[in-house]
Amino acid sequence: MDVILLERIEKLGQMGDVVKVKAGFARNYLLPQKKALRATEDNKRVFEAQKAQLEAQNLENRKEAEAVSTKMDGEKVVLIRQAGEAGQLYGSVNARDVAESLEAAGFTVARHQVELARPIKTLGLHDVIVRLHPEVTVTITANVARTPDEAQVQADTGVALVGDDAKEAADIAAEAAEAVAAQADAVFEEDVAGEAVAEAAEDAADEAEAAAKKKADAEARAVAAAAAAEAAAAAEAAEAEGDDAEKADEDK
Repeated sequence: MDVILLERIEKLGQMGDVVKVKAGFARNYLLPQKKALRATEDNKRVFEAQKAQLEAQNLENRKEAEAVSTKMDGEKVVLIRQAGEAGQLYGSVNARDVAESLEAAGFTVARHQVELARPIKTLGLHDVIVRLHPEVTVTITANVARTPDEAQVQADTGVALVGDDAKEAADIAAEAAEAVAAQADAVFEEDVAGEAVAEAAEDAADEAEAAAKKKADAEARAVAAAAAAEAAAAAEAAEAEGDDAEKADEDK
């Protein structure tokens, strides 16, 4: 079937082009979505009469889409799903789910604007293309995880959190952070120098990374490395606070 495109269609053509497409594609998509007209002589005349208006409207729509794209590009949305130990979802994440997550984040997106070649069926970070306009697309990240805590670990490490080893590494990371916090409280109660906090933090971080390495699992090591970084940051903050407290006591 020959149709006149009313907007740019990827891999088909630009606005005003007359192209040949399969009848089913035209009837089920292009015509009902008002993206094309049947290429009859009457419709060709109608298009030529409205061409300037259509081009002006397309330009306005593109500007609006570009404005939205500056805010949406790189957006990360979290989708919580049940999954097996290997990371396979009990179900899937489809275009509608992603669109609803974007709407919850404050964006107006229709399901058909989310381009997924196939539903997402595994845990992890997945790049998803959103077509805001025929000429404007952005890429967002769908962070699919079992829990919000696991989603945060995946966002920090860039690695899908699957299997018992990765779960154990997450527990190690949490225990390391708690150990640093507990040691910091003890240090400040006893007015001990801030260096003790740094040493405790380094020990906790070393323990976390060592435990992960014993598992010989790349994902577990990634989580443990994040724990080490968090512990080091906590140590620096605690040491700085300890120095401030010690200085305040000296001033008194």
